[in-house]
Amino acid sequence: MSSVLPGEHIPAQHVNLKLGPGLLQQSLANGQQAVLSTRAGDVQHSKNRSKWWIEGNSRRYVPAPQESVVGVVAGRSGENWRVDIGSAHFASLDGLAFEGATKRNRPNLKVGSLLYARVSLAHKDMEPELECFDAQTRKAEGFGELKGGLLVQCSLKMCRQLLDPDHYLFPLLGSRFPLESAIGMNGRVWITAKDPRQVIAIARCFEAADPDGGGMDEVALKKFLSSLDV
Repeated sequence: MSSVLPGEHIPAQHVNLKLGPGLLQQSLANGQQAVLSTRAGDVQHSKNRSKWWIEGNSRRYVPAPQESVVGVVAGRSGENWRVDIGSAHFASLDGLAFEGATKRNRPNLKVGSLLYARVSLAHKDMEPELECFDAQTRKAEGFGELKGGLLVQCSLKMCRQLLDPDHYLFPLLGSRFPLESAIGMNGRVWITAKDPRQVIAIARCFEAADPDGGGMDEVALKKFLSSLDV
C-alpha cells in the first residue's frame, strides 16, 4: 500500500482490470493505456490485483459505476424518481429499472422510501443513474425497496471494510443474534433485526468500530457488545 497524489501513475495491470474510485484510465500518445490517480489517498487492490481503487478520507461520496448504494427517495420527475445518495447531485432512477417492472406494474415508492440500488452510470458532467437489479442476471438479487429497519451513517472507509468477507464485525454480531443488512458504498448501511434493542446495539457497534469514530478492534468491540443490554 502506498500513498499517492492526483495525477500519479498507478501500476495497475490485469487481464480483467476493474478500476474503482480515484482512478482513471487514459490513452497515451504511443497508444498504450495508463492508469492515473484523480485523488489523494492510499492505493488499494484486491488479492488477485484485478480491482484497484484509492482509499482516501473524503467525506462526500463520489459515485462510481457498479457500486451499490443506499438511497432515499427525494421526489418524482415524470416517470423517474430522484434519489439522494449523498453525492453532490441527486441520482435518477427509472421507473422500469426494477426486476419485472412494466408500465402497468412498477413499485409504488414514496418520498422518504429507502432503496438499495446499483450505480449504472456515473460521469462528472451528468447526474448519476441507478438500477435496482443485477447487471448480469437482470434479477433483483437483493436490490429494491428497503422496508423497516434503521439507516446508519458510516464513514466511506467503514463501508468498504464491511464489504470485506474477512472483517470481524458481521461474524461477531451474527454469533449473537440474526440480522439483515444492506451495505452502500456511499457511507450508509441499512440494518434490521427481530428486536429493536438489537438494532440499536448493531448501530452502536458500527459507531464504535468506525475508523472515524471509536475505532475499536475485535477484542474491544466484543467486550463492548457484552456490556449492551441485548
